[in-house]
Amino acid sequence: MNQIIDHPSPNFGPRRRALIDMLVLHYTVIDGAASLARLCDPAAEVSAHYLIEEDGRVFALVAEDMRAWHAGKSCWGGDSDVNSRSIGIELVNSGDSLFAEAQICALIDLAGAILARHPIPAANVVGHSDVAPGRKADPGALFPWGRLAAAGIGTWPFPDPADQPADQVLAAWGYDLTDAEAARSAFRLHFRPPSV
Repeated sequence: MNQIIDHPSPNFGPRRRALIDMLVLHYTVIDGAASLARLCDPAAEVSAHYLIEEDGRVFALVAEDMRAWHAGKSCWGGDSDVNSRSIGIELVNSGDSLFAEAQICALIDLAGAILARHPIPAANVVGHSDVAPGRKADPGALFPWGRLAAAGIGTWPFPDPADQPADQVLAAWGYDLTDAEAARSAFRLHFRPPSV
């Protein structure tokens, strides 16, 4: 596993629940130096537990037992306080380019270690788009969900593209159906991304 570089962010607070049962993945849109600065800027009021650079360097920003501010207005499984139950990982990526090999290898190592420490079910390894459908698109259509699932991180439950679950299945999975079309779009972004 890559060495983890401590780079504390002041943007965190206490968790409102003890159990960590989610891992939320994001992309930054901006480059690494700007991302690190923003995630540590008190005025920005945003953070994550970890940031992974394209070259595979991993920065620890917020202790796992604290509540980072990465998910914003979001919902999963009927719970609108995703930040209190999750660990957030930011990946330096513009959103329209492939993720670097070193970065994905570092993510697999880090996520594997996180899953060893916390009881996070495979279905709760999600993207920001899954917990904030219609509002967020990260980690985007180019994110290699299948590769993570093959490494034991998350799931790739619908191998046949014809398998499109009904809304009640999406709700049981955890999607917020307040805007059902946005939830269906978020599902397609995660499990049916357009061909690259």
